[in-house]
Amino acid sequence: MPPRRGYRSRPGRPSPARRNGRASAEAAAPVATAVPPVERDIVIPLALTVRELAERLSTTPIDIVKELLKNSIVANINQTIDYDTAAVVATDLGFNVVEAPIVEVSPQELRGRRYREEEAAHLRERPPVVTVMGHVDHGKTSLLDVIRQTNVTEREAGGITQHIGAYQVEVDQHRITFLDTPGHEAFTAMRARGAMATDIAVIVVAADDGVQPQTVEAIDHARAAGVPIMIAINKIDKPEADPERIKRQLAEQNLLIEEWGGETICVPVSAKTGQGIQDILEQILLVAEIEELKANPNRRAEGVVVEAQLDQQRGPMATLLVHNGTLRLGEVLVAGDTSGRIKAMYDEHNHQIKRADPSSPAKVLGLGTVPQAGDTFSVVADERTARNMIQDRLRERQLQESHVVRPVTLQDLFAQAQSGQVQELNVVLKTDVQGSIDPIRSSLLKLGDETLRVKVLHAAPGSITESDVMLALASRGIVLGFNSRPEPGARRLADMEGVELRAYDVIYTLVEDVEKALKGMLAPTFVDVVEGHAEVRQVFRLGRRGAIAGCAVTEGRVARAAQVRVLRQGKVVADDKVSGLKHFKDDVREMPAGSECGVSLEGFADFQEGDVLEFYRKERAS
Repeated sequence: MPPRRGYRSRPGRPSPARRNGRASAEAAAPVATAVPPVERDIVIPLALTVRELAERLSTTPIDIVKELLKNSIVANINQTIDYDTAAVVATDLGFNVVEAPIVEVSPQELRGRRYREEEAAHLRERPPVVTVMGHVDHGKTSLLDVIRQTNVTEREAGGITQHIGAYQVEVDQHRITFLDTPGHEAFTAMRARGAMATDIAVIVVAADDGVQPQTVEAIDHARAAGVPIMIAINKIDKPEADPERIKRQLAEQNLLIEEWGGETICVPVSAKTGQGIQDILEQILLVAEIEELKANPNRRAEGVVVEAQLDQQRGPMATLLVHNGTLRLGEVLVAGDTSGRIKAMYDEHNHQIKRADPSSPAKVLGLGTVPQAGDTFSVVADERTARNMIQDRLRERQLQESHVVRPVTLQDLFAQAQSGQVQELNVVLKTDVQGSIDPIRSSLLKLGDETLRVKVLHAAPGSITESDVMLALASRGIVLGFNSRPEPGARRLADMEGVELRAYDVIYTLVEDVEKALKGMLAPTFVDVVEGHAEVRQVFRLGRRGAIAGCAVTEGRVARAAQVRVLRQGKVVADDKVSGLKHFKDDVREMPAGSECGVSLEGFADFQEGDVLEFYRKERAS
């Protein structure tokens, strides 16, 4: 196993030649290297082998090894070294080192890379992978239920999909793979982990209910992923169904259907009567043909983990979706940070199988631990190769963590654009009311130029949710709120993943900050660090002296020195300082989650039961 990154010889340790009892004149002589007469630029990635570095520097691997020895680093020609070490060697040899830029790759290019390097003679058409999304209870799983002629819906708790399922059906001697997901959050969570599991997105809209907020989110998430979008207008058998209204609502979301001169395929269906089911399947096959989806079935399998769990009797079980190659029983595979030999394989009907072709789902047993949904997997030659691959992945992760790609923030947007790391600012916009969206969006889209522009991924009224943060994370964007507050779970996720959340109460200030960020003129700002939340359970009136809110601390901690926002139905009704914090009759400085306390504010006393008190402090943004 290669030495750990940053390994250096211990002080006073003799050289290999002296340990063998002889002094090497060659080692003592000056190192003969081909130093360029003038300084030249050389691009070095985060990690590369000694041999690869020698090729980049137009010298021999032996010369690189000698340079490393001069810096007390022992490495062989196949050893992987990090950027810092390679930069030292290159600089000593007269090169001007430039770190390899982080290049954004579109989802289409990611999918294309699955078979880009394959020989055309080995490529075969593969079934399309379709993800079904939409608003809750609009009939996503019922639609698949009809397609597969099974009854999955009744087995789900409350008729709502709880897990990702992968199913395959056959239509006119062609196969289609469906992913039935709990929603667009799971779809985007996989994309945030670098996994592109979908070729086509089908958005289900109920004809009697229309386009709902979750429908808009699903459309925006699919659009951000760059996959073709199809619309299934479900429940057209109902008397109150109004497909024309749905088409108008879709046009408002910039999805113009083919019937109206657009490019979006829209099919009216009924999961209850089966009407339109054959039509939508044929349209899926048509889109797949246009996309020219291909794979090489003769190579080792690779793909993505769509679901994983620990079976109490059989151990770790993972549902895999094969992107390329053919997965076979008995092969050794690496999935994320775990590996194992496939002991058993099952299809979606729990029938044992011996192989899974491209775009086919398979449940496998034999992994050492449970992988994460969204992990990529690949088949390797043997278990030793699997262990080495996992070690390489862990080592690469350490290297990446030491060269962290900073998330996009308004504060350093201009610098990242200048270095080529970003070319557009992806924005998720949440407002208090629908009427605020259009003026803000139109103002943002006017900013920037051909080198750096603003792209609004999703805009909707309401509070900032985890789904909004996940979309920004997957697209390397930020979340802007206008009179909109983040939910506690969204705040935690944003802090954990480094996604920037910015809240404004003046439209002009929001647009001005983005414009300054695009020009590199944004001044340092202060951010609000939320320390805890408390819910008002009872209000004690004190006459003219005001009121005390009897609260239960729901998360974090509440402190007497903090600022407090009073949130009522998600909207801020007051922002004030704490004047008193009591536990029964005692004055206290702070109270932890799970405790009860009395809170009074300096200038606000109009508490109501159900109000949420958000305790925070201001901190200068780094």
